[in-house]
Amino acid sequence: MQVVRDLESGKFESIAHVNRAYSIKGSGTVKQWLHCYGKPELWPKQIKIYEMKEINETQALKQRVKDLETALSTAYMRSVLSESYLEIACERLKEDIESFKKKHVTTLSGDLTLNASNPKVATCNQ
Repeated sequence: MQVVRDLESGKFESIAHVNRAYSIKGSGTVKQWLHCYGKPELWPKQIKIYEMKEINETQALKQRVKDLETALSTAYMRSVLSESYLEIACERLKEDIESFKKKHVTTLSGDLTLNASNPKVATCNQ
């Protein structure tokens, strides 16, 4: 393509000059041609300028994400471990897990009191 060759040879300084010279109205047309037919060093480059405040904010947000991911993985591991302990306890008690949960697991909406038969197990008073 002649347009791409003209840009590569240095005949035009920028894509805007090419657009005017060849009356190309599409803003992305020449860029697309460069990506398809031109050399990578002529592709338009974007430069981002950040203020220190933005950089610090970005770093703080990345750290926050990292901390939340760590907390989530810790909570997941605790959940898996608790579930495993429950399975082992139910096996030793020779009790079904679902029936054990129905008897001993509390709900968040009710008042919690200690189970009379086992003071370490909380039950819900409703």
